[in-house]
Amino acid sequence: MSARPEVLFPLFAALTSLEGVGPKTAQNMGGLGVEKPRDLLFLLPFSGIDRTLKETVQGADLPATLTVEVEVGQHRPPRNKGGAYRIDVIDSQIAFQLVFFHARGDYLSKLLPTGQRRVVSGKVELFDGLAQMVHPDHTVRVEDAEQIPSFEPVYPLTAGVTQKPLSKSIASALERVPQLDEWIDSTQKDLKKWPDWQAAIKTVHAPKSIGDLAQTVPARERLAYDEFMAHQLTLGLARANRRRAPGVESHGSGTLRNQVLSGLPYKPTGAQLRAIDEITADLASPQRMNRLLQGDVGSGKTLVAFMALLAVVEAGGQGVMMAPTEILARQHLEGLQPLAESAGVVLELLTGRDKGREREAKLSALKEKKIQILVGTHAVFQKDVEFSDLRLAIVDEQHRFGVRQRLELGRKGENADVLVMTATPIPRSLALAQYGDMDVSVLDEKPAGRQPIKTALISDERVNEVVSHLRGAINEGRQAYWVCPLVGESEVSDLIAAEERFKTLRALLGDDVVRLVHGQMPPSEKDAAMADFVAGRVQVLVATTVIEVGVNVPNATIMVIERAESFGLAQLHQLRGRVGRGSAASTCLLMYKAPLSENGQKRLTVLRETEDGFQISETDLQMRGAGDLIGTAQSGLPRFRVADLESQTALMDVAQSDARKLLHDDPKLTSARGKAARVLLWLMEQDQAIRLISVG
Repeated sequence: MSARPEVLFPLFAALTSLEGVGPKTAQNMGGLGVEKPRDLLFLLPFSGIDRTLKETVQGADLPATLTVEVEVGQHRPPRNKGGAYRIDVIDSQIAFQLVFFHARGDYLSKLLPTGQRRVVSGKVELFDGLAQMVHPDHTVRVEDAEQIPSFEPVYPLTAGVTQKPLSKSIASALERVPQLDEWIDSTQKDLKKWPDWQAAIKTVHAPKSIGDLAQTVPARERLAYDEFMAHQLTLGLARANRRRAPGVESHGSGTLRNQVLSGLPYKPTGAQLRAIDEITADLASPQRMNRLLQGDVGSGKTLVAFMALLAVVEAGGQGVMMAPTEILARQHLEGLQPLAESAGVVLELLTGRDKGREREAKLSALKEKKIQILVGTHAVFQKDVEFSDLRLAIVDEQHRFGVRQRLELGRKGENADVLVMTATPIPRSLALAQYGDMDVSVLDEKPAGRQPIKTALISDERVNEVVSHLRGAINEGRQAYWVCPLVGESEVSDLIAAEERFKTLRALLGDDVVRLVHGQMPPSEKDAAMADFVAGRVQVLVATTVIEVGVNVPNATIMVIERAESFGLAQLHQLRGRVGRGSAASTCLLMYKAPLSENGQKRLTVLRETEDGFQISETDLQMRGAGDLIGTAQSGLPRFRVADLESQTALMDVAQSDARKLLHDDPKLTSARGKAARVLLWLMEQDQAIRLISVG
């Protein structure tokens, strides 16, 4: 393992080595995510206080922070214990008071001797018609006035850490900032007029005005770029490392695929054919595949995935396709079984429900390669599940699946190729941050014969009209989803809302017409209710959001979403995608509670105007931010200190191509710029990347 470069030692020393930081303060700084001097450098000011010297307090819009020169007048110690200590002062035009609590008179008479002039800076407020400055932030002699910064940066705080000592410890950390060799490509740096790293760090901590706190100022932008660059180098190294890991070359003959394609009643879209080509080329190459297949709702991912599975079967191997829930796994099975039969391929399902003899029979068939394609839930991870020759693992619905699971699945087949499918269109910046180590295939066309979905906004006061519209559709033999609102944080209140709606609809439409599904049900009941709906035994399914992903009921043509304004855009788009899967025209009704907020209005209007999931996800990202979009806790997204994924996508783009080019030209990072990049990785604590270079 290569060691941390010596030039960075001072930044990784103990916090207590900084001026004025004792063990207690160091411990409290943990609340800001600060554990060493380096962390203080990346704790940037978010605001600032104007402390330029003013003539007078007179005429200022109070309360305000002001800096004035005063003549010190009479001291008025408190009459009773715990009272306020007051000092009369006068500036060039008006008299006011400085007020101190729990103050020591001897200290104050030294600090502010009567008859002398001082410059004071602090918050001035009116109290009983008299202007007061309580506990000035700064009190200095007139000749030392320039000690007070004309614009003072304001830092985020936490319990036990106040502005003054924090600023002092940052100043102490800044004294240790070394001059580092440049890791940014010189043309990029000149183009953007970015300062060197050392200058950038010093500049961001010394803003001259509010404008200097903007993301777009060169020093801040440069530091954001450094974070993106380090992150992209890490992903790039991981990618290169995986490419070095030998894969198995699977050269399919094409016979099974042609058999299936010729039997289809429709032609695959151009996007599907392109994705199939990209994937089969990866399967045939000696490196391991690590590809993301991104497609909007209904863009035909399943067919692409099945073609990939057939390619490895043609080459004599096995494939596995994993879904996050049993319902989805069964649905894949139902969708793929007829295709598999037409090609004479053995496809089997393995879920947590398989027990005893049945399970044993499946496992031994798998081991003897009698099962060529396995579809399942995470039950396929279990120790006793062994393949004879696993070549391809397909994971459905990535966001429930971290990098760790991707790796575990890969271990089931030494060097198995991995294809991840997601129906959630991911904005480009998040895709770069989260899947920058993967190659991406995008399905951006809808298969022929898909009808557009008519989307309408309707106030919940018109719920009776919606019900009568529903009644008409049911009489024509159609089916409908009715999704109930997200009420609060708790699933219990969501459930109450769903149960209420279920009761009223049952009373209006008939007992045997309506069923309820929600997250609190035992899985077997949920599956049974869904199965009845899929089979057409029930016409209306009232649901909390459990139906979001993947369920396929071509006969369902109406989607009612109640309190639509309480859902995120991407989620609404996913829900809407549950209808419009057959040949009949479909409708999605977004019911909202008036009045709509401006944001709510914007979200629902975007949805009404477009069915393009990628456009919708970009809007969602702008409106909600990356953390909310995928739930930061389990998203696996990097946490950046300076950079901002939402607004700096273009910067992330450049960082990615720059990182890839650097690694292409200098895979071991041994050139001058490569060595500088190693220092960047240490500085940004990308230990995983550092391990990869040292191994490489």
